[in-house]
Amino acid sequence: MKKKPIGIFDSGVGGLTVAHAIKQILPGESLIYFGDTAHLPYGDKSAESIRYYSHRITQFLLDHDAKVVLVACNSASASAFDYLKEEFRDKTILIDVIDPVVDYIGTKNFKKIGIIGTKRTISSGTYERKISEKSPESAVVSLTTPLLVPMIEEGFIFDDISNAIIRAYLSNESLGGIEALILGCTHYPIIKNQISKIFNFNVEVIDSARLVSIILRNILEQKNLLNDSGNSRDMFFISDYTPYFGKIAKMFFEGEINLQKADIWS
Repeated sequence: MKKKPIGIFDSGVGGLTVAHAIKQILPGESLIYFGDTAHLPYGDKSAESIRYYSHRITQFLLDHDAKVVLVACNSASASAFDYLKEEFRDKTILIDVIDPVVDYIGTKNFKKIGIIGTKRTISSGTYERKISEKSPESAVVSLTTPLLVPMIEEGFIFDDISNAIIRAYLSNESLGGIEALILGCTHYPIIKNQISKIFNFNVEVIDSARLVSIILRNILEQKNLLNDSGNSRDMFFISDYTPYFGKIAKMFFEGEINLQKADIWS
C-alpha cells in the first residue's frame, strides 16, 4: 500500500500546482494525475455535471491503485466533495482543497478576507459558510473571476493581456481593505506573483497547495502509508490533448513527463 500512488485530479493544469507542492514535501511519493481537459473549465458547469465527472475520475484513479484521492479543484471540492465521500466512503481516503485553507484561516485574526474563484465555487458559498464557522469575526467578500482559468489554460500568463485582466478584476472596490486573499482555484497560484503585485505585496495571498500537502503528509503518516522506499514514478493523464498542458507540466516537473490521453467518457 505504501508504494501505491497518490491520485490527484483537476479540470486542467491547475491541480499541477498542488502536485508540485506534494512532490516538494513528499518527494518519495508517486503521483497519478488526471486533468479533465475535455470538460474544462469546471467553473461554469452545473453541480450535477461536476459530480458526474468527479465520480468517474475518482473511479479511474482507484482503478489505477491510488491509495488516496486528492480533489485538487475548488469547483469540484465545493460541488462534489461531500458526494464523493459518501460514494467512496469504504474505498479510499479523500482530501479536498477547501478545508485546509479554512482551517488555516481559523488560526489567524484577519478582519477582512477576500476570495476569488470560478462561478461555481463562489456561487456555492462553501468558503463563506465554512469561514463563518471557523472565524466568525472575519468579514468575507467574494468575487467571481471567470476569465482567469481559460486565460491560464490558453497560455496567457506573465504578459500584458494577463496583467490587464488580473488588474480589472482585483481593482473591484469590494476587495478594498482586505488583509488576506484566498485563491479559490488551483489554477491561480500560477499567477500568484502578479496578483500579489496588484496589492503591492501588502495582502497575504493564500493558496491551498502547500496547506493541502502538509495535511496529506500528516494523513499518510497517521495511516502508515508514507512511501519511504525512495522509488517514485509519476503518471499524467488528460481527457483531451491541449498544447499548453505539457508546457505547464514541464514548468513544475523537470524533464519529460509521462503524459497520456485517457478517454474515460466514451
